[in-house]
Amino acid sequence: MMSASTRSRNPAGHAGLLGNLLALLNALAGFFESRFALLAEESKVAAVQLLILVSCVVFALLLCALGYVFLITGAVVGLAHLIGISWPWIALAAAVVHFIIAMVLLLVARSRITKPLFRATLTELKKDREWLKNLDATNPSRS
Repeated sequence: MMSASTRSRNPAGHAGLLGNLLALLNALAGFFESRFALLAEESKVAAVQLLILVSCVVFALLLCALGYVFLITGAVVGLAHLIGISWPWIALAAAVVHFIIAMVLLLVARSRITKPLFRATLTELKKDREWLKNLDATNPSRS
């Protein structure tokens, strides 16, 4: 008889509010623990993939730079042989041309840096600040 009255009061057989809260917290902790473990495992794989990607890009840039050096060297030597001028003079001319191109690129970059970025956003933020100042001026009771 005793079990019948207990079962009628608690038909689902739950341990009560405290038991349910502890079970919920335990389930949430298990859920987050498994998600963090998955995130940690995937972040290791992503870090390895990113390291491989960065190393490939750096190595490709290095090979491109070396290829460019060999191309310029070959052009200087070939032009010196073709024209019959000493190669140091042609190498000096190639260096001057490279410095001129670099200077032009730096001037273009400098002109781009002086222009403000996000001009429309800054204008809208300025309008918002003015609106807020005017709102405070018209509504002195707000603080």
